[in-house]
Amino acid sequence: MASSAPSYIIVGAGVFGVSTAYHLIKKYPNASVTLVDRDAFDAESRVAASWDWNKVVRADYDDIVYCQLALEAQDIFESDPLWKPYFHQTGIYWICRSEYAQDVINNYKRLGRKADLSAVPIDEARKLYGGLFEDADYTGVKEVLVNKTSGWAAAGDCLRAVTRKALDLGVKYHTAEVATLLLDKNGHCSGIKSSTGEVLRASHTVLCTGAYTPKLLECSAASSGLADIGAGSRIVAGGITTGMTKLNDESYERFAAMPVGVQGYTAAQGPFIGSLPPTKDRELKWWGQTIFKNTREVLPGRYFSAPPPKPDYTQWEVSGRLKEDINHANKVFYGKNGASWKMEKHRICWDAFTTSSDFIISPHAAAKGLYIATCGSFHGYKFFPVLGKYVVQMLEGRLSPELSDKWAWDRERPDPSLNPDWPRFEMKDLLEPVRTSNL
Repeated sequence: MASSAPSYIIVGAGVFGVSTAYHLIKKYPNASVTLVDRDAFDAESRVAASWDWNKVVRADYDDIVYCQLALEAQDIFESDPLWKPYFHQTGIYWICRSEYAQDVINNYKRLGRKADLSAVPIDEARKLYGGLFEDADYTGVKEVLVNKTSGWAAAGDCLRAVTRKALDLGVKYHTAEVATLLLDKNGHCSGIKSSTGEVLRASHTVLCTGAYTPKLLECSAASSGLADIGAGSRIVAGGITTGMTKLNDESYERFAAMPVGVQGYTAAQGPFIGSLPPTKDRELKWWGQTIFKNTREVLPGRYFSAPPPKPDYTQWEVSGRLKEDINHANKVFYGKNGASWKMEKHRICWDAFTTSSDFIISPHAAAKGLYIATCGSFHGYKFFPVLGKYVVQMLEGRLSPELSDKWAWDRERPDPSLNPDWPRFEMKDLLEPVRTSNL
């Protein structure tokens, strides 16, 4: 006889999936919770956006909802023994070309939070941190936001540690590539089917699948004949380039105590650029300004953006044009200070986007038993400690009306031209040109 107890399959073991599994098993110790991911959680290389060398941890948001949620998450990063070892409170140096600094400061005040943050005039800011950013590009800049309570996390290390903790608490981990959802003719989802034909069933299926989400839903729509399962224009897969240099002894001595650096731009100019402090291996990291789609024919007659089809998303195959994006990031932060640095590692990171950069944490409107928790839009990692709390609230129907509306599957979405971080390019236009013979 089938058990009536709720069971959970969580597809995707990045920050959305692992946080959900962790919070579920803590609240319901006897529940059946299974994480499914194409990669082992301790693999040397993974496609998850949250598997990375390091990620920014900050609450510097002009959106007060995310400011509040990020403060909640950062409190855990600062105090909880599970998360604390991976958080580095280096501060942040945010070069602002809009009213961003004042908006952040006002949000802290509205939330009653005190922090060592201020809006600093350019001439004064250039002298901070030993003049590390003296040669940065300040064209069009209004002021610099300095928040000494922000910082960064050792992303992959933290993801592995929390996954291990969830497994210790009773979560099961299953390595498989999910090909389609199990859907009956009435739109009821009862689990997943892997690319090898393996079937896993549960009463609740939660997709925390990032950039893979549009493809998984479209394949499931095709296999079930239920067209409304597809994501449509709600979710777009986007990629960005990251790069690292290994500092020598002299540079490391100067940059070891640096803050996170951000070059902020307006929606008309494009995405902000970031630079993260050196890791324990003395590797300093940037992300670029070019965010791109990869629109292709994923199914016959169905064109949409999806990561490259290879199992590792060809994430280590980075074109010269995309590597130049990292060289540009180095230049606009450090000028002559970084002119001699050689970029030794490059990676393309993929994530799921909405036009507003809001998450989707919601029941799927066209399928019973199916839930969506994704769309980090390259800013989801910092919420890792609390994402699962809100996913569990969604599963239980207890999410606040404000968050339920903001993260809904079906909602009115703004024009992406208003979003500086929207993918504006196509990957095919950023690859090396194909040389043709004249013979």
